[in-house]
Amino acid sequence: MKIFNTLTKKKETLDLLRDFEVSMYVCGPTVYDVGHLGHGRAAVVFDVSRKYFEYKGLKVKFITNYTDIDDKTINRAAELSISVPELVARIVPEYERDFKELGIAPPTKQTYATKYIKEMIELIKRLEKAGVTYSLDDGVYFDVSKFPAYGKLSGQKLEDLQMGARVEVNKNKRNPYDFVLWKFEKPGEPSWESAFGKGRPGWHIECSAMCFKELGETFDIHGGGQDLIFPHHECEIAQSETANGKPFARYWMHNGFVNINKEKMSKSLKNFVTLKEVFKKYSGKVLRLMYLQKHYRAPIDFSWDLIEQARSALARIHEFSIKLAQYKAFGGKADFEKYIQKFLKKFEAAMDDDFETPEALASLYDFISDINKIIDKGFDENAKKKILETLRAVDNVLGIIFSDEKIPKEIIDLANERLIERENKNFEAADNLRSAIIKKGYEIEDTEDGFLIRKV
Repeated sequence: MKIFNTLTKKKETLDLLRDFEVSMYVCGPTVYDVGHLGHGRAAVVFDVSRKYFEYKGLKVKFITNYTDIDDKTINRAAELSISVPELVARIVPEYERDFKELGIAPPTKQTYATKYIKEMIELIKRLEKAGVTYSLDDGVYFDVSKFPAYGKLSGQKLEDLQMGARVEVNKNKRNPYDFVLWKFEKPGEPSWESAFGKGRPGWHIECSAMCFKELGETFDIHGGGQDLIFPHHECEIAQSETANGKPFARYWMHNGFVNINKEKMSKSLKNFVTLKEVFKKYSGKVLRLMYLQKHYRAPIDFSWDLIEQARSALARIHEFSIKLAQYKAFGGKADFEKYIQKFLKKFEAAMDDDFETPEALASLYDFISDINKIIDKGFDENAKKKILETLRAVDNVLGIIFSDEKIPKEIIDLANERLIERENKNFEAADNLRSAIIKKGYEIEDTEDGFLIRKV
């Protein structure tokens, strides 16, 4: 399979460090406020890629983090008159609830930056020994001029780099893009003892230390949003490769922005929609499908019309999966096996090509159409089982095919009673039972082999 590598700016065939095992690190959110649609997209993108690796039979060591100490967490805690740990304890469960609603599988390990202070201090010592650090009155800095390859991820020369998020402003820095490794203590801020003085880590050093501890000095895939390419991931590469003299991550994956009015959704721009706002109106599966309808590197221009379109598409998928699950199989001559093989071939070809989820969804829609065409010809229980097994295998990756709605036994009993009345030609009684089903929030459709129930 091929992955677009941000580092080389091209698709590359995946070549793993270890046979049948993927090592993967993804930058998680800074937990100073609840998650928005941009956070949700990143979570879904890397959940799908991780699950597709597992679909292919690979073992995945998937590490992600919560940034629980930085300027944003400190400032928000101060605004709320609580401590940073109290803020983190309040926000992290919100992310966990949102990610669960989106169908995100728990990582192999969920890390917190503050659990790796010792490793960060040791890493800064190594950089100090390498002669690439210097101290100012506010902290210890990395001198980017000592790392000639700085800019290789973003594809820019040092003199052409544009200021990005969280680039520390200090007129005394040797270079504008020098970044802080250790910030000296300020009154009221969390701090730790170190050989450089009491203080706290800079943002960039956190991820390098967590990666080294959990995945080693070189690992397979590093992921995150496009906004992290510069300066965050650029700085991670500089400090990590300087410390070790080895490549850091071999492949870099970055998902596109979620935009509103052609502008990146951002809390700092105050143009964001939170996940919780969406979940008041739509299920996590609807939002997950909306994300999958675009290739992960492409931007999404969010609108409520867009998510409504995803809701309609999901309803059609669920209508099929419910119909299939309720289908009373009987002997027939339909050649279902060729449709399964066509579906899997197209699905895997799409996903093998840099996780081309729009094409993967197209293969699903084609499969639904194919099975709907032959379902009336009839197929036996074994065929139904194989079709459902195929859908479940694919849905272990996509996470949208099967509805979470369970038809209550009471509704099924009414439907079966109605079927008996219809077979006995007691149509008035059957109509009364249909009305009772509708009043309880469900609709029933008669089929050749029985009925199909849906929640209204």
